[in-house]
Amino acid sequence: MRERRFGLKLGLILMTSMYAVPARAQGEEEDPYLWLEEVEGEKALAWVREWNERTKSALAADEEFRELERRILAILDSEERIAYPDQMGSYIYNFWQDAEHVRGIWRRTTVESYLSGKAEWETVLDVDALGRVENESWVFKGASCLYPDYRLCMIRLSRGGGDAVVQREFDTEQKQFVEGGFYLPEAKSEVSWRDADSLWVGTDFGPGSLTDSGYPRTTRLWRRGTPLDQAPVVFEGRREDVAAGVRRIFTPEGTYDLASRSPDFFTNEFFLLREGETIRLDLPLDAEIREVFQGQLVVSLRSAWEVGGRKYPQDVLLAIPLEDFLGGGRNFSVLFEPGERTSLASVARTRDRLLLGVLDNVRSRLYEVAPGPESWRKHEVDLPKLGTVNVVSTSVSVRDYYVAFTDFLTPTTLYRVLDGRPGLVQRMPEFFRTENLEVEQKETVSADGTRIPYFLIRPKNLERDGRNPTLLYGYGGFEIPMVPRYSPVTGAAWLERGGVYVVANIRGGGEFGSRWHQAALKKNRHKAFEDFIAVAEDLIRSGITSPRNLGIMGGSNGGLLVGAAFTRRPDLFGAVVCQVPLLDMKRYSKLLAGASWMAEYGDPDDPDIWRYIRTYSPYHNVKADVTYPRVLFMTSTRDDRVHPGHARKMVAKMTDLGHSVYYYENTEGGHAGAADNRQQAFMNALAYSYLWKQLRQGG
Repeated sequence: MRERRFGLKLGLILMTSMYAVPARAQGEEEDPYLWLEEVEGEKALAWVREWNERTKSALAADEEFRELERRILAILDSEERIAYPDQMGSYIYNFWQDAEHVRGIWRRTTVESYLSGKAEWETVLDVDALGRVENESWVFKGASCLYPDYRLCMIRLSRGGGDAVVQREFDTEQKQFVEGGFYLPEAKSEVSWRDADSLWVGTDFGPGSLTDSGYPRTTRLWRRGTPLDQAPVVFEGRREDVAAGVRRIFTPEGTYDLASRSPDFFTNEFFLLREGETIRLDLPLDAEIREVFQGQLVVSLRSAWEVGGRKYPQDVLLAIPLEDFLGGGRNFSVLFEPGERTSLASVARTRDRLLLGVLDNVRSRLYEVAPGPESWRKHEVDLPKLGTVNVVSTSVSVRDYYVAFTDFLTPTTLYRVLDGRPGLVQRMPEFFRTENLEVEQKETVSADGTRIPYFLIRPKNLERDGRNPTLLYGYGGFEIPMVPRYSPVTGAAWLERGGVYVVANIRGGGEFGSRWHQAALKKNRHKAFEDFIAVAEDLIRSGITSPRNLGIMGGSNGGLLVGAAFTRRPDLFGAVVCQVPLLDMKRYSKLLAGASWMAEYGDPDDPDIWRYIRTYSPYHNVKADVTYPRVLFMTSTRDDRVHPGHARKMVAKMTDLGHSVYYYENTEGGHAGAADNRQQAFMNALAYSYLWKQLRQGG
């Protein structure tokens, strides 16, 4: 919740076209369902309401559904959940939602109180109370607070859970919004504190201030007490860029103003703003600045780089004194070098350590590294090895930090690490029974011979008779890995009832670094679908399940994945949960954030690229004379990241072609699909009730 890192993340967009239907490109075939892209059009919303009632009547009307919904809500509201820490100054902050605080409270306690196990929390902001006073459906989206005392914060509030937020200055000592303070109207603004009286601001300043992708193109220096529209422009990118912006990096050694323009989703050109100069940093476009640590510039590479007489491999992590680099030096220290099945998952810092999260065959390891007299010292933190380690909270002001360990069957455990030694803080309770379950890591071979790993969570006494209800989950995009994690909802709603759960580590993700991601980009996108289908076939071949008992689930890019899978191989699946999906790959680049994803999928307006995309675009490959499983499509009216028109139009087209489907559109929730625990419980119960009805024996 502190100062956010500037950088492109999937879906950070401005609401430039939320309510309008973008024009059809010249030569684009007629689409009879364009009216469903009018997000809040009267006709479209009436269509949504009708479908919601139809689906609720079919899937959410019996006592079995209501019991499952109650069970999930009890888990989400449980007081025994881990209160994850956010270290800011002398306090531990936490955002908490439960039955009493539906939209949540932002609260804090002292470090001593937090570690006592009986924290006495002090409410800083009550979002439910704020919503009642202001008659708004506020959803808390975090806060950017000013180092080093973190008293002043820019609070991000979303109406109904969308990505677009109102930003308002807040005083954590007074526990109130600052009268006459900084305020930004609803947008996807990028804001970074420069000091107590000024901000770096990128937002919609009017014509010419946004890129073609709808991101901020210009950054202004906004000083307290002056009109925003008169703030001077200090940095700007190009209109064809994805985005451009400036952030201040605060460290104990000093501050650094780092500017960036992003020609596409995976490339950046970095600049240092210093004493009125804009100094370009001579790095490869696909390099990423991870930290500025004790005066060292810490950089990771997405492709090999030959510089200074050395060749550094793809996915390496490098460090060099910043002043040496600015002076022309290129003698980098290598902090991490990947292997065939190892990759760098994360980089964070404390006052005196860099923290490197590493995936070793899709299992986590955590290292501390620090400069020594002659070379960097490296130490592995003693944590469990057969799961996932996430760095939860760090601070540049202190040495200690917090990490969470999780795997599929072990409740998540929170540790505080000091001087390299982890100490237990809190363990999540067991929310579902695991004594009869076990986890296997397996592999299968994809169409081109590549070995694809996957995790299989199943009953110990599983009969391989092909009759087991099995849920296969995948994502396969944007360099995001699918790693082991403890999911109380999946456990209670699926595993405990006898279902088998499978997580596929397909190409397009980040399980094995950039090369694994790049293997399924653009004209190689089919490899992600082939990998996913190969896992499905392996589950059937090994007797775990059969097509009538096999379901698949995915959201966002994963929604595209399952959409492509069931239109390519409808014979393989008995159920499909397609959540907040991309499906119309001809128009995706014209809808909301879509233009920023062309580095992932390619430009559909390029005839050569479209000929390829056309082969897998689910919306263009659904046919009348094919038998499909009865798909459940789920999305949100307030999703201003992936346009709800994708799911709406697919449902309308499939229905008109004679296919039976289910559809539910939450009117709040944004890309997450739900704005609070009650909505999450309903949406999860709907998905798992559908899956159980479709896949259980005799169902």
